[in-house]
Amino acid sequence: MLYFCLVEYIISILSAILDFLSSLHNIAYIIYIALIAGAVIVVISENRSPIKTIAWLLVLILIPLFGLIIYYFFGQDTRRMRQLSGKISQEIKDLSFKSMTLNPADRFIPEYSNLVNLLNNSNLSPVLQGSEVELIVEGGQMFEFLLDDIQKAKHHIHIEFFIFKNDGAGKIVREALMKKASEGVEVRFIYDKVANWFVPKKFYNAMKKSGVKITSLMDAKFVKFAEKLNYRNHRKVIVIDGVTSYIGGMNISNNYFFNSKWRDTHLRIRGEGALGLQACFLTDWYSSGEPFLDDENYFPKANEYTGNRMQIATGGPYGLYHNLLQATLNIIIGAKKYIYMQTPYFLPNESLFQALQLAALSGIDVRLMVSQRSDSSYVDPAARSYYADLLEAGMKIYELQGKFLHAKTLVTDDMLSVIGSANLDFRSFETNFEINCYLYDPIIAYNNREIFLMDMLQCKEIRYEEWIQRPKWKKFFESVMRLFAPLM
Repeated sequence: MLYFCLVEYIISILSAILDFLSSLHNIAYIIYIALIAGAVIVVISENRSPIKTIAWLLVLILIPLFGLIIYYFFGQDTRRMRQLSGKISQEIKDLSFKSMTLNPADRFIPEYSNLVNLLNNSNLSPVLQGSEVELIVEGGQMFEFLLDDIQKAKHHIHIEFFIFKNDGAGKIVREALMKKASEGVEVRFIYDKVANWFVPKKFYNAMKKSGVKITSLMDAKFVKFAEKLNYRNHRKVIVIDGVTSYIGGMNISNNYFFNSKWRDTHLRIRGEGALGLQACFLTDWYSSGEPFLDDENYFPKANEYTGNRMQIATGGPYGLYHNLLQATLNIIIGAKKYIYMQTPYFLPNESLFQALQLAALSGIDVRLMVSQRSDSSYVDPAARSYYADLLEAGMKIYELQGKFLHAKTLVTDDMLSVIGSANLDFRSFETNFEINCYLYDPIIAYNNREIFLMDMLQCKEIRYEEWIQRPKWKKFFESVMRLFAPLM
C-alpha cells in the first residue's frame, strides 16, 4: 500500500511539473506571438517601400525566433534617429571648401545642372574644379602609387577603408603608415569593425603604439549594438596632405593588389577634388566620437590644376535622403545616348529597376556588366531574376568570365563618369555608408568608356531568347531569392 501511495505521489508531482512546463510553454508562445506582432506593426509603421516591408514580414513569419533576431540586428530603420548635426556637417564642409579659388558661377555645368543642384542641396557637395585625375584599373599600380604617396607625406595621412586585412598587402601598408607616424606625420585611420572582425587586436595595437590614431565610424557611444552590426562603413577614402587623394572600389588586401582574377577601378585625385574627400573623412572622424579638426593645414589651396570638374557625394543611413540612389536615377532618366554600368552586386530597388527599363525602352543604349560568379553565391540568383524583364526592354547585360568584377562605375553620354564605393543594390543605396565621385569631363568619360569596352571582350552577353529557355526550377529558385533581395 505504501508503495502505491509513493508511486501516486511521484506521478502527481510529475504531472504538476508537466502542467507547469505546459503553462510556461503557453506563456512563452504568447510572448513570442506578441513580439512578432509588435515587430510586424513596427515594420509596417515605418512606411518603407512595400517590397522591403513584405520581405521583412516574410522573414518574421517564416523563420520562427531567428527571424525576430535577424530583424533586431539588421532590420531596424534608424535613419531619422541618428542624424549627424547639420550644423557640424555644414561647418566641416565650409572649412573644407573655403580654399576653393573659383566662384560658383564659374562652376556651372548646364547639361547636368539638375544633378549638380541635387548633390549640392542634398549633400552639401559643390562642384570642385582644378584636379589631376588618374583612372587605376590594376591593383599593382594602385599599390605602388599608394606606397609612394604615403612615403612623400609631410603633414597628415587620413585613411578610411571597409576592409584592411592582416595579410601581405595589409602589413606592408600598415608598416608604411607606422613609419610616417613615427616621423611625426599625423596619421588617422577609420575602419569597419564587422568587416575586419578577425583581424587580431595586436595588428591595431602596433599601429597605435607608433602614433597612428585609430577609430571606427560606429564607435560612438550613442550607437546601438544592432546598428554597429547592420550599418557598414563601405567607404574607401585616402587623403594625403590635403592634396593627394584616392576613391573607388579597392580595399587594402592581397585580393585587390595582387590577384589577377580580381578586377576593380579606383581614382587618384590631386588638387581641389581632394577637399571633397577630406570633408568626408573629417565628418566621419568627428561622428565616431573623435575631436573636431579645424587646422588650416588640412585644407590647402589647390590651384595647381585647372580641369576635371567633379562632385564628391556621400550616402548613408543617417541622412534624410537616399541621395546616391537619387543621383543614379537622375543620371539614368537624363541620359541621351548611352549608359554603361559596372557593379559586383546588382539588386535594384523598384525605382532603379523602372528607370533602367524606361531608358532602354526609350532607345538609350543601356549596358550592365557584372561577374559571371560573384563572391556572394546567394546574391547571384536574386540578381539574375531581374534579367529577363530588362533584356526584353532592350537593355544589354554582360557577365565577365573568369574574374570577379568589383568595380563600381558608370559612364554616360561621353561626359559624365561615376566611380566610387556604391554598388547597384539595396544595401549600398539604403544602408551602408558610401561615397561616390561624379566627374564632368569628356576625357575621363572617354577613358572610362574604353575600359568598359575592353572588359566586354572578356564577357559573355546574356541574350533574351536564350535566357528565357532556362529550366523552370532555376527560374523559380531565382524568384524566391529575389523576395529577399532588399535584405541582402
